[in-house]
Amino acid sequence: MGIRLPTALSHAKMMLRRSFLIANQTASAVALVVPKGHLAVYVGEAHQKKRFVVPISYLNHPSFQDLLSQAEEDFGFDHPMGALTIPCKEDAFLHLTSYLNSL
Repeated sequence: MGIRLPTALSHAKMMLRRSFLIANQTASAVALVVPKGHLAVYVGEAHQKKRFVVPISYLNHPSFQDLLSQAEEDFGFDHPMGALTIPCKEDAFLHLTSYLNSL
């Protein structure tokens, strides 16, 4: 009774592929999770957008509402990234969010 290498090798490759696919799907699902009380936004201009998760309490702040108005003017209700897209520079957004965190 010998071990058939082609079959064993094929089976090992299939197992490796499955574990790789499961790991990738799990990593993708974890990356897309938004905690309760938060929302995901994409920030940036042109093709360089970065995803941020911010507390929904930001929605009440007038400065953040200005960004939302700008997003509405640029995109309406059709956001190409699948989430709210805010068309401003990342530095400006980070400055605003750090200010809002300090309140």
